[in-house]
Amino acid sequence: MTEPRHRAGHSASQHDSEQAWPTLDKDLGRLSLIESAAIHTARPLIGVGVSLLFIAIVTAIVAVAAGELQGTLMISIAAAFAAYMALNIGANDVANNMGPAVGANALSMAGAIAIAALCETAGALLAGGEVVSTISSGIIAQGEIADSAHFVRAMMSAMLAAAIWINAATVLRAPVSTTHAVVGGVMGSGIAAAGLGTVNWATMSAITASWVISPILGGVIAAAVLAFIKWKIMYVPDRIAAARVWLPVLIGVMAGTFACYLALKGLRRVIDLDLHEAALLGLAVGLLSWRLSVPLVRRQSQGMSNRNASLKALFRLPLVVSAGLLSFAHGANDVANAVGPLGAIVRALQTEDRAADLDVMPHWVLMIGALGISCGLIFFGPRMIRMVGSQITKLNPMRAYCVALSAALTVILASWLGLPVSSTHIAVGGVFGVGFYREWYMARRARHSDPKRAAKLLPPEERQRRKLVRRSHFMTIIAAWLVTVPASALLSALCFLLLTTLVG
Repeated sequence: MTEPRHRAGHSASQHDSEQAWPTLDKDLGRLSLIESAAIHTARPLIGVGVSLLFIAIVTAIVAVAAGELQGTLMISIAAAFAAYMALNIGANDVANNMGPAVGANALSMAGAIAIAALCETAGALLAGGEVVSTISSGIIAQGEIADSAHFVRAMMSAMLAAAIWINAATVLRAPVSTTHAVVGGVMGSGIAAAGLGTVNWATMSAITASWVISPILGGVIAAAVLAFIKWKIMYVPDRIAAARVWLPVLIGVMAGTFACYLALKGLRRVIDLDLHEAALLGLAVGLLSWRLSVPLVRRQSQGMSNRNASLKALFRLPLVVSAGLLSFAHGANDVANAVGPLGAIVRALQTEDRAADLDVMPHWVLMIGALGISCGLIFFGPRMIRMVGSQITKLNPMRAYCVALSAALTVILASWLGLPVSSTHIAVGGVFGVGFYREWYMARRARHSDPKRAAKLLPPEERQRRKLVRRSHFMTIIAAWLVTVPASALLSALCFLLLTTLVG
């Protein structure tokens, strides 16, 4: 009798233990969820803390380094504003280069951030340094602000206002043009300092025209490249054979385009070429790249099946390379948006001639821009990368490649036509162009495959379902583009008045 009782007691305790384990697992699961939620909530705070620390370190280093220079306090404050501006450019603007590659699953988020940070920094330090003419002298006519103190406050106000506006746009998930933000800031502070007559309205008219020209041109070119890929590669009986013929051609076009693009936009300190010389350089690089890529594509495509998945694999590497080149050119060109006003301030405090040597910035000024852009990208960039890469429209490597190639082709075409364009507007316009082209193409196929539906037209709910571009994001981004210059100008004027009141 004792043994069965013992066995019964053992079975009961074992049953209780088995019941306790699921309860313990559930509790541990809840703790893990709480821990994950806490980490997710604290991550933005870590970015904010690191950003504040970066700004403080920059301010302290500049204050010590400029201890014997005239206007040390103003240079230190301006350096803090420039660091804040660089952080916001990294958070917002770099997404235009890496977003399509991440959205197409050609790069992981960590890989995209690593490549972008490296290429942005290299571009800023190796090929950056030119202050955009619209920042240094194109918006405010030289000599209109006679007082150096007023000029310094105007540049500081422009940096701070542009940074605040880009920060707000990033929170709203709207990719905006940092060039337009800086231009608006310079215009607003210039008006507050010396009146409406100080603004070069002809330049402002050209910039206003670029609001429309940039996205439309980028979208049309991206849609045209996608149409070509569908015609020659995707919708043919033997896709792999077609890819072996046309993918090297597209790689050659990409390489030649980027060679010309970098010669025009990013390598002026290394090699000074005009548009025709840059075009000849691009042609030579393109032909060489086409010839070298023919055997490489043939080798890579061996054994691939005749499916779109194989085409995506073939387009992945060219897309990654193009994204890195875009980041290099962006770092070389747009670092001036972050630290251009700071370079003008340093020059104004060191010499009476503010126009002298404005085309070359000190290396420590470039370093602030390069490091700030990289830090902003690392801690705040993923949000905008996801927005551009996957939340506007669905991208794959072929579509994302069209966006990257469109960005370079549009800049070169605009340079040839003498049109001012925004790289942000071009890249996002390319994403819109690819999405709207796919909408049109699918609707066209539906009409041709089903004449009855074509006669009735698609019902409203069906047309809504077939929209491949999210209209809410489209309207938000367009609205942000339209108000960037006015909003930055108003903020800058208010900052200038506030600085003038505080300083006296």
